Amino acid sequence: MSQIVAAVGMTIVVVMLIFTYGRYLAVSSERRMLTMLDSIGLDPDIASNSELESIMSDVRKRCKSCTTEDVCERWLTCNEKRDNDFCPNSKVFEALKKYS
Repeated sequence: MSQIVAAVGMTIVVVMLIFTYGRYLAVSSERRMLTMLDSIGLDPDIASNSELESIMSDVRKRCKSCTTEDVCERWLTCNEKRDNDFCPNSKVFEALKKYS
């Protein structure tokens, strides 16, 4: 019986760790996205603009699945001296700058 309780307990811990890690990734992605908006001259409040909900939903999805997080972090802290063309949302951000 104690082995079953231990197994259930470990399963709960693993599920909680997976959930917590997923939440951490989502929060980090959102922070990077908002900081990127600010860094390129867009108001971060644009992310919650109801008129751009569909566009920003796509931006968030691309940001969450980004494979250049390390480059993004360095760029956002001014340790990368280049354009943000590494960002999968750079073209969308440029278009938003033109129309905002």
